[in-house]
Amino acid sequence: MYDNRDHIDFAHDNIGRLFASLFFPTMLGMLFNMAFIFTDGIFVGHGIGGHGLAAINLIGPIMMLINGLGMMLGVGVSVVAAIHMAHGNIKAARINVTQAFIAGISCSVLMGTLCYIFPNGVLTLLGANGELYPYAREYYVWFLPTCLLNMITEIGLFVIRLDGSPRFAMLSNIIPAIVNGILDYIFIFPLQWGLMGASLATDLGGLVGTGMVLYYMCFKANTLKLYRLKTSTTSLRLTARNIGYMVKTGLSGFVGEIAVAVMMLTGNWVFKQYLGDNGVAAYSVSCYLFPLVYMIYSAVAASAQPIISFNHGSGERTRVHSTLRFSLLVAIGLGMAVSALFYFFAPTVVSCFLNTDAPAYALASEGLSYYATGFLFMAINVCVVGYLQSVERSGLAILFTLLRGIVFLVAAFLVLPRFLAVPGLWLAIPTAEALTTMCVMFFVAKNKPSMQ
Repeated sequence: MYDNRDHIDFAHDNIGRLFASLFFPTMLGMLFNMAFIFTDGIFVGHGIGGHGLAAINLIGPIMMLINGLGMMLGVGVSVVAAIHMAHGNIKAARINVTQAFIAGISCSVLMGTLCYIFPNGVLTLLGANGELYPYAREYYVWFLPTCLLNMITEIGLFVIRLDGSPRFAMLSNIIPAIVNGILDYIFIFPLQWGLMGASLATDLGGLVGTGMVLYYMCFKANTLKLYRLKTSTTSLRLTARNIGYMVKTGLSGFVGEIAVAVMMLTGNWVFKQYLGDNGVAAYSVSCYLFPLVYMIYSAVAASAQPIISFNHGSGERTRVHSTLRFSLLVAIGLGMAVSALFYFFAPTVVSCFLNTDAPAYALASEGLSYYATGFLFMAINVCVVGYLQSVERSGLAILFTLLRGIVFLVAAFLVLPRFLAVPGLWLAIPTAEALTTMCVMFFVAKNKPSMQ
């Protein structure tokens, strides 16, 4: 059995205690990571106004794309490396980790370069026009360095947790979030740098997080150390093959982030059609809250993932299914709590982002109560998709992700407002999540004997 810094034994520790040792630092770290977006929203909403919030929401799909690529490689390498570790093949696990970082950095550099070369085309594609265009352009130009930083950090956090150091992964989220929050306030209020200041705060906070990940990988990694790769033709071919398998395994994570981008783009378009720019500003509040809620449930899936993947590699089906059941119970409990919080305290939550006299405030306060009804279904869907990723059933994971994030979502956005008017706009996402949960329940019922 390999050693690790937090004394985690994926093969023998009690499932409940093992899950808790991963979940609490993972959730705390992810919540602080979401503070990157949350504090941006609070400071921008009160320091710049609804147009600033709407502009950041328009740029959001770029962040979702970067996070999706990072999550795809992070999930993929975490599953593959965990299986190698279960078989005692540490060298192969280290090679996979190194290959994942190389692939991630290459992707982010390429994307960042293209975004810098074609700014007007990208902004037009994202729907930035009219009064919102100068706001979106200001944020966009200074925001792009975050692409490279987020990619490295996203992959690194998965690797660090698998290496047995969830507390260091937590700190790699918390410290950058604190830096970002402090700089947000300084840049937006005392210095009056506007959206440029919000972008720079995110960049510098991300730089701190990336620095911590690189420090861990270079100097503190215990089992999953970086490995010097060969550059022969055979080695390059094997690297391409390994990266391809990691992409396949973690593809649903990428599809999930793309689905969030689709949600933002489709929602921006539909809300603007029905409610104008104030509608986009109101919808941007829910888009700020969505990653926060999503990350709570992702913390459940990410905590279960190394346990499931390791025991899946070892052939311990009982521990795999026990972890799935435990994580589902936690996800359902959290889903009910979050739904209740946002349903009953919607105006208070919205006031964190918008002044009460802002035109978008009343729209967002009313809409958030409808929007909150989908959080329980989201919790179940995210947890099941995480399980399917962990046991290498990527096809099903991708299917459920496509259903909840694109197929049902786009259909709900196009259909519900025609029958329910404004409430239909806010109920589109909950409807998509509920329909996906029904599909998940059908799958579980059909495969119940194999999941005992």
